[in-house]
Amino acid sequence: MKKNNTTKIGNSITTLGQLKSSGYKSRSVKDEIRTNLLAKLQQQENTFKGIIGYEDTVVPDVERALLSRHNMLFLGLRGQAKTRMARQMTELLDEYIPVIAGSEINDDPFNPISRYAVDQIATYGDETPIHWLHRSERYGEKLATPDVSVADLIGDIDPIKAANLRLNFSDEQVIHYGIIPRSNRGIFVINEVPDLQARIQVALFNILEEGDIQIRGFKLRMPLDILFVFTANPEDYTNRGSIVTPLKDRIESQILTHYPKNIDTALAITEQEADILPEQSAIVAISDLLKRLVEQIAFEARGSELVDKKSGVSARLSISALENAISAAERRAVINGEQQTQVWVSDLVGVVPSITGKIELVYEGEQEGPFQVAMNLLEKSIRSQFVNYFPNPESLKKKRTQAQQEENPYRSIQAWFDKGNALDLFLNLKDEQKIQQLYKVDGLHALVKKYYRQANEREAALLMEFVLHGLSAFSLISKKIVENKIEFKDLMGSMLNLGNTTSYSDEEFDNEDFN
Repeated sequence: MKKNNTTKIGNSITTLGQLKSSGYKSRSVKDEIRTNLLAKLQQQENTFKGIIGYEDTVVPDVERALLSRHNMLFLGLRGQAKTRMARQMTELLDEYIPVIAGSEINDDPFNPISRYAVDQIATYGDETPIHWLHRSERYGEKLATPDVSVADLIGDIDPIKAANLRLNFSDEQVIHYGIIPRSNRGIFVINEVPDLQARIQVALFNILEEGDIQIRGFKLRMPLDILFVFTANPEDYTNRGSIVTPLKDRIESQILTHYPKNIDTALAITEQEADILPEQSAIVAISDLLKRLVEQIAFEARGSELVDKKSGVSARLSISALENAISAAERRAVINGEQQTQVWVSDLVGVVPSITGKIELVYEGEQEGPFQVAMNLLEKSIRSQFVNYFPNPESLKKKRTQAQQEENPYRSIQAWFDKGNALDLFLNLKDEQKIQQLYKVDGLHALVKKYYRQANEREAALLMEFVLHGLSAFSLISKKIVENKIEFKDLMGSMLNLGNTTSYSDEEFDNEDFN
């Protein structure tokens, strides 16, 4: 974006007189944003860079609100980029604006509202010093918490200032301004607004309606020029608090946010946000298959009956899970002295901490335990993605005739396990050792090559491992995590010996004697 005229003007103007001679005209912050947004739209520029999945939903709603010069409320579950979008609105401000030098509330030189600015102009006239404020400094943000006070937001009388200046408490100069007046001529964001006490929300009425503030008993009218952006989570309306109706009525536009609607959009978000170090990328390769498995976990969690839907499942789950998966592979490579490796399906055991810390469980989920719920979500992720790569085992179960059973592509693999064979994949195996182990299973490599002829050795090995996890997810073979390894066995033998082998608990996973 080209620099606007204020950049050129600001290089040479330092006094009020010079500003008047330049022909500069001040605008309200909402008019300023409206004008700059229209320019971006005319040039077909991306209004909110890095915001993925909102192109046809949230972004148009926000643009319409800004063009209408509305204050707005972002309403949505956690991890839906509400605050991020609010912060990016500073890019729609002019690069620089002039303010009275020394003003605590960014007074407009042509329309001063504080006692300080008025006195400066009365004293120095056209020689009043001017300061140029960058748009990055025109943003204020406050996380609403129950302990936030009116003094924090709006201001209060400062007895220390009164004593030092030897002024009466009725003098406007003894006021200590809160964060809202200090955001004058800018954007101010209140996150999680329902957490504010009702009496604090009431204090915002006059600012939104009349644009001015009132501090204690002062006969003070100070019309502020602010774009207000509020954020809230729907669960707040029932669990912690609510937005009082008169305040909500004064917020002109309510913007509903949402989670990614498909895997590809979610993948793009995670790819953009995941913090993968260059040295990790140099050692660890991660396939599109593994990325989709990680992403699918969040989709499964959002649809799970064990997870609290009112709380939501943040996009940060997928981001941290991907980072953990790569770190699990990196750790294994370092331990084994390998220069190169890839993320295997078995490495997904390492993403469990990313899941348990990002989901809120309902009562039934608490009974299951967070670890068990996380493992169930992993299994569902594998099950959902498996049918995108290989024939659906569920449909093959319904085939009864001998001819139909012979068409089963998994028949030889199942037969190998039915003979009493078992496969143990240790979590810290070297890649070469893991590949050798996978080749022991009859028909496994042939199955992968049947559907993926162009796959190289490592890609084929990853798909071979994926097949085993997929067959377990569809209950054609059994899978069990024991200490630092994953055991694959025939289903019937495992059920007879150990009961349900696909069920885990925190105690079983940590118990060294569990086998």
